[in-house]
Amino acid sequence: MAPIAAELGLSAGDPYFIGLFCAGLAFLVAIAALSYQSERAFSAAVIYLGLGLLAGVGLYVLGIEPLDPIEDAELVSRVAEMALLVAVFTAGLKMERNFTFASWRSVVLLIALVLPATVALIAAFGTLVMGLSLGAALILGGVLAATDPVLAGDIGVGAPGDQPREPEEPQFAITAEAGLNDGLSAPFVLLGILVAGGASAGDVVEWAFVDLLYAVVVGASLGAAGGYGIAALAVPLRKRELFLPQFDGFVSIAAPLLLYGAAEAIGGYGLVAGFAGGLAFRRYEFGHEYNRRVHDGAEVVEKLLELTVILVLGSMVTLAALDEPGVAGWLLVPALLLVFRPAAVFLFFSYGPLTMRGCGFVAWFGVRGVAAVYFVTVAVQTGVLPLGELSTVVWTALVCVMASIVVHGVTSSPVTRTLGYESRPD
Repeated sequence: MAPIAAELGLSAGDPYFIGLFCAGLAFLVAIAALSYQSERAFSAAVIYLGLGLLAGVGLYVLGIEPLDPIEDAELVSRVAEMALLVAVFTAGLKMERNFTFASWRSVVLLIALVLPATVALIAAFGTLVMGLSLGAALILGGVLAATDPVLAGDIGVGAPGDQPREPEEPQFAITAEAGLNDGLSAPFVLLGILVAGGASAGDVVEWAFVDLLYAVVVGASLGAAGGYGIAALAVPLRKRELFLPQFDGFVSIAAPLLLYGAAEAIGGYGLVAGFAGGLAFRRYEFGHEYNRRVHDGAEVVEKLLELTVILVLGSMVTLAALDEPGVAGWLLVPALLLVFRPAAVFLFFSYGPLTMRGCGFVAWFGVRGVAAVYFVTVAVQTGVLPLGELSTVVWTALVCVMASIVVHGVTSSPVTRTLGYESRPD
């Protein structure tokens, strides 16, 4: 007589239940990876990526098709989008400096000069070495120019109330850059999409006014006003015990969702709004205790989403996919990490405000990660690139991300110690 489970069509090898088991195992490994992270020689992201690659092997053995960054671009982009909007708000909460040009000079240089220079260098490499069209090369440049706020958090400024020993300028610069330049690299991705779609001169002018000026100003303004307003509402409600302290962490989910959704709904950049909102929230309630609780709640969500994105990234990798960038695409990895980012930083910081050690820190830790996954899958959904060129752009971006996760993850502790900067406390 056959078992009842078999008669009901249930299988002992059902991929769904195997997937649940693997997800539980991944979370346990993630908890271990995050625990005492500062005492290890590599970041938790390296472990996540390894788990993702193992998951890809498991999917192959089970005969299950993995997610594809082109076919499943919308799903992948939504997951990465959620990780980013929480991460930029968290980055804003960490910023304790007054708003003066002298205090933020390093960030201004990174955003106004290093970011577009990096886009230009990658785009030039894309056209001259990889043989991409100008539009595709600009998309690739915009995708890979952003410093990732999720992964940069491991070597940047600590939580509200943490006071790392001096000097802290390089960590501040990395954290603020990562919080801002995700939203501010979006115009370059959009410019590439316009060029790839055969934009006219009028379209480029419209891009300058709408996508570059309007969207940035609206995102920053709405984020600043909204973040201050949310704090002005939440803090008094908490003090009157209408918001219980144990739910402080949930504000870190509600606030970035509100700010991001509102900004995007009126054509602003939601990621800019998220960072500005975190900054403004921090300004309203400057006491460390409440901000620390909100920050810690955001960081838990951020790490969970980071795990998800990197697991998905690793699981999508196949041997065929690794052939897509070609030799030229693979050459972009060392060019980006060892030449383009360092050259731009040392060029524009040659007269300050960082010391040579600080320049070395900022030049090296141009971490690529979740932001690049998000932007490249957004570009896929526009359909402006032919499939062959699209595949090259997508997988070149993704191999750069994986290389950055490994290289920066392995070197984060040794480099911070060598340069005299302590890693961010857990």
